[in-house]
Amino acid sequence: MTSHAPSHATVHIPDAASSQRRTLRVLVAAQILSGAGLAAGVTVGALLAQAMLDSTSLAGLPSALFTAGSALAAVAVGRISQARGRRPGLATGYLTGAIGSVGIITAAVLDNPVLLFLALFVYGAGTATNLQARYAGADLAAPGHHARAVSTVLVATTLGGVSGPNLAAPTGHFAEHLGIPNLAGPFLLSGAAYALAALVLALWLRPDPLLLARSIANAAEADANPAAARATDANEGRGGVVLGALVMILTQLVMVAIMTMTPVHMHDHGHGTAASGLVIALHIGAMYLPSPLTGRLVDRYGRMRVAAVSGITLLAAGVLAAVAPGDSVALLALALALLGVGWNLGLVAGTAIITDTVPLATRAKTQGLVDVSIALAGATGGMASGIMVAATSYPALALSCGILSLALLPAVAATAYRR
Repeated sequence: MTSHAPSHATVHIPDAASSQRRTLRVLVAAQILSGAGLAAGVTVGALLAQAMLDSTSLAGLPSALFTAGSALAAVAVGRISQARGRRPGLATGYLTGAIGSVGIITAAVLDNPVLLFLALFVYGAGTATNLQARYAGADLAAPGHHARAVSTVLVATTLGGVSGPNLAAPTGHFAEHLGIPNLAGPFLLSGAAYALAALVLALWLRPDPLLLARSIANAAEADANPAAARATDANEGRGGVVLGALVMILTQLVMVAIMTMTPVHMHDHGHGTAASGLVIALHIGAMYLPSPLTGRLVDRYGRMRVAAVSGITLLAAGVLAAVAPGDSVALLALALALLGVGWNLGLVAGTAIITDTVPLATRAKTQGLVDVSIALAGATGGMASGIMVAATSYPALALSCGILSLALLPAVAATAYRR
């Protein structure tokens, strides 16, 4: 009987390591594509709504709609992944995002705001899937390396995320040649990018990382105490889910609110699409580019310390955005870069907390539900941002969001005290 344990190790552990490397390569390729799709839509979504509705107060509605749509998609992707694996879940999410992009283009051509709103809701599936992919990177990661695995997937979004906004102007000109409104042009890129990301995952994400991780865990239980392990997982999981979700909810709300209204703020001060595209490109680069460093910091210094630093960084971003002159592209770009870094710190730390503590048996479903809360926070931030700017000003919005981010500090301190 004792000769079987080494046999399990030699069969499953090397397979897990090689499969993890393959999984990360495929996820990186898909994230480069999906990053371009996400960033292109973010750059002009508020401007498209403002142009169609002729109202600044509703300019935050596109962000609210596609983040609300991402909430529903997060549940669907999580449940599909729980039942059938990451590959069908992620591929379905990206394909749905591509369909939403087609709907937005159609709405712009027909000048139909109702269709625009419905299509933006569907388009949100791409955003949800882009975030859900980070969990797939950690399924087969070695213990203590979850944050680094998550960060590898996140950083892959940088290339597409930076190139997407900078292609806003060229794709707008291309769209005009096709008889499509200029501001709908970036959604041509979004639709193609999301569709290609779905194809990459459907063809090459094999073996499925979540299903393989479950098989390895089931084999390992033969030499362990399953009941004790489940009890430990349950006790740790409850606290981990609450803290991890809170960190990501606050960072998402603050980030989306400020990011959504920055292109509108710049447009009102005479800046064109190219300038706002550059600022958003730097912002999205800062959201994902620091991920490898963030992952190492989280694994080395602890999840809660990095979460606290996230709150302080977001405060600095909000203050700088509030005091920056509207005609200063450089200062607004710096503020949005800090905003991206603060979001990155919170997302990696929060994701690692949840991945560490939620058992494989319920991992995908729980992660999907957590991402619903994140999406709803983003929807709230996007919708409230337009209303607040119309009622007060962009500086008031940025400063309020910066102060709100400080709520992370007592939450982290309280959790540390209980432990």
